Amino acid sequence: MSSVTHGASSLIAGIDEAGRGPLAGPVVAAAVILDRDRPIADLADSKRLSARRRDYLADLIKAQARAWGVGRAEVAEIDHMNILQATFLAMQRAVKSLAVAPELALVDGNQAPALNCEVQTVVRGDQSVPAISAASILAKVTRDQTMSELDRRYPGYGFAAHKGYPTPAHLQALQALGVCDVHRRTFAPVARLLAPAGARETR
Repeated sequence: MSSVTHGASSLIAGIDEAGRGPLAGPVVAAAVILDRDRPIADLADSKRLSARRRDYLADLIKAQARAWGVGRAEVAEIDHMNILQATFLAMQRAVKSLAVAPELALVDGNQAPALNCEVQTVVRGDQSVPAISAASILAKVTRDQTMSELDRRYPGYGFAAHKGYPTPAHLQALQALGVCDVHRRTFAPVARLLAPAGARETR
């Protein structure tokens, strides 16, 4: 459900992910419990912020939140269980890494994993719920850093620029260089290169 009815609880974790759509790299989720006594101004959906602003806010969130955690699911897990279930796994890992257990989890979107607390989904929550906005920022910053690291390990693909998304430059690099270890083999553009006949996307 998308209605938020959390009452006076202070242990509310916002949860969001980054990296469901790319052809390469992990999917990363973050969970954040904000501190009501240390509010953070100007939290917003990570996609609406500049990279510099995201980095600044990520540091502020880590310094001022009551608790924060990051989880990820690797490429092999994405290919094994599909991207939705891998996203849920990353979210569960993010929540488990929190120093304080939440009483309620607010998850961006309309689907959510099973957690050891009450869970509510919030459509476009990254635009309306500060804790989810904070989680979206942490997830995005963490994943972008990971993709920059992978760019150094796998030069030529442009991971630092496109972060694994299927941009024309990425697709061109795939054609020229072939599939590398961090590509998601069940995603259509990659699957077609590996098995031209009958390849299909499982997202």
